[in-house]
Amino acid sequence: MLGETEILPWNSSGGISNSLWTKSEFITIPQNMSTYTSIAANAVSGVHVDGANIYVATSGGGLSISTDDGTSFVSRTTADGLGSNIVYRFYTDGVNVYVATQGGLSISTDGGTSFVNRTTGDGLGNDFVNGVHVDGAKVYVATGGGGLSISTDGGVSFVNRTTGDGLGDNVVRDVFVDGVNIYAATSGGLSISTDSGASFVNRTTGDGLGSNTVYDVYVDAGNIYAATSAGFSISTDGGTSFVNRTTGDGLGNNSVHGVFADGVNVYAATVFGLSISTDGGVSFVNRTTGDGLGSNTIYRIFADGVNIYAATADGLSISTDGGVSFVNRTAVDGHGSNMVRRVYADGVNIYAATQYGLSISTDGGVSFVYRTTGDGLGDNTVREVFVDGVNVYAATVFGLSISTDGGVSFVNRTTGDGLGDNVIRGVSADGANIYAATTAGLSISTDGGVSFVNRTTGDGLGNNFIYDVYAYGSNVYAATSGGISISTDGGASFVNRTTGDGLGDNVIRGVYADGANVYAATNNGLSISTDGGVSFVNRTTGDGLGSGSVRGVFVDGVNVYAATTGGLSISTDGGVSFVNRTTGDGLGSNSVNGVYADGINIFAATDSGLSASASVWK
Repeated sequence: MLGETEILPWNSSGGISNSLWTKSEFITIPQNMSTYTSIAANAVSGVHVDGANIYVATSGGGLSISTDDGTSFVSRTTADGLGSNIVYRFYTDGVNVYVATQGGLSISTDGGTSFVNRTTGDGLGNDFVNGVHVDGAKVYVATGGGGLSISTDGGVSFVNRTTGDGLGDNVVRDVFVDGVNIYAATSGGLSISTDSGASFVNRTTGDGLGSNTVYDVYVDAGNIYAATSAGFSISTDGGTSFVNRTTGDGLGNNSVHGVFADGVNVYAATVFGLSISTDGGVSFVNRTTGDGLGSNTIYRIFADGVNIYAATADGLSISTDGGVSFVNRTAVDGHGSNMVRRVYADGVNIYAATQYGLSISTDGGVSFVYRTTGDGLGDNTVREVFVDGVNVYAATVFGLSISTDGGVSFVNRTTGDGLGDNVIRGVSADGANIYAATTAGLSISTDGGVSFVNRTTGDGLGNNFIYDVYAYGSNVYAATSGGISISTDGGASFVNRTTGDGLGDNVIRGVYADGANVYAATNNGLSISTDGGVSFVNRTTGDGLGSGSVRGVFVDGVNVYAATTGGLSISTDGGVSFVNRTTGDGLGSNSVNGVYADGINIFAATDSGLSASASVWK
């Protein structure tokens, strides 16, 4: 069998020699090995500090814990009971640690040594957990599509609150609790409860929010701070009204992912730097990689006096001087991941979208070069990649980056060129027509990416938060957080399909179409239509899927490949039934973000590297 430092065998056509059906195995292209060029990333999604203890949520590496002020870390993973190695948030209360993962809420009562995991079987609205807040025996869980789940027995069981109880949307990104007041950051506004979560009122752009897409919320001394996709919104009257701060007030970018406040000191985590205010959020100064940050993409922030901790796309950045300068901790210090978001292949050319740039191989995956902001990318965090001949399109968190020379150099398009938002989740192209999935609409170019027009809910989209897009001819399919939106006129108008039409969930993470067959990767199964998207049937774990949380889908004839949080699920009968491949078959991680197939060659983008299908290794 092939060891991790040996060379992949080749077939006569120059590709990786594979036979998935003879012996279903995968080999993960090794990371940080001298034989290969690394595909590296150190994506940190959250941080919390309690004395000398630092807790770091990583995207693929689990929960990293330091007991020596960040000098060294130990990592807790699924082997220790976590529901998934993709960790979004956590909450600590003494020796009790609550971890929001992509596969459930994981709870430790021994300081983070071991965990038990709670799922939909225990009452959670969805296993995709975005955030958690704890107040005594009450546990509040923000889920991705299932609403806000509340426990009054320390996390043993849960009841679930949804839009029926007043939430702005069932996609809840974070939650903050202050006594009987509960604040839920949703994809449809900031939902506020004054009765411990029994009912909610929802605040939107009509009340002053910068956007209805709210990523994070924090409350300090009666002031409410909401991180939105179009600014940093502040309320001083309990959430009745908001004022919105933007780049005009000093923010690094209007897309704000996280917020923290301590008195007059307010911190905004943006996709282009950490913005710091010392006057209660009236004005900001912005810190970037030039000040020592690991990346300009900041996910979360925590502050304790002059000590500031920034969770970035490339490490944990720590300041001990109030944010004037930072030092960065990476995987070398014991935490991190090799997260690959998406993958595209064309013959021996392989393109991997990672948290640290776009990795490109021209020899079937033996070696990679990776392109970064130094080559023109808008940001090193690349969500997706699409290739059409020598044209390479990279969806970054700060623009759509376009190459016309096979990925050697890029030009970056932003809101200044008509994009709905600079955070791009997905991209598809058909000739001169380019479609960019943004967090504020579907942006369409008909001139090769020079300029864009933006489509929104006003044009029929189910939601302005677009995860993915697929297009061919005049048919355009948009995966939104409010359903799958379908256009037959090149994106001029859309009709939206939801759970009422058979979808497993309204949160659609990925989409693929082949003729009249449409495949939607949802938070609750893979939904398949054979009538052009009029109606759907939903496939779940009962049909062989590794998990109900499906991140992406690819189809080649009757072969259907579903990227799930529990493995790569493969169907050879058009999606009727599936077999699931896991780390036991050689996948780098069971958390699979995307998949691409080219005949018998299958490439899986996992949280721990790029895995390629293989036969018998000798």
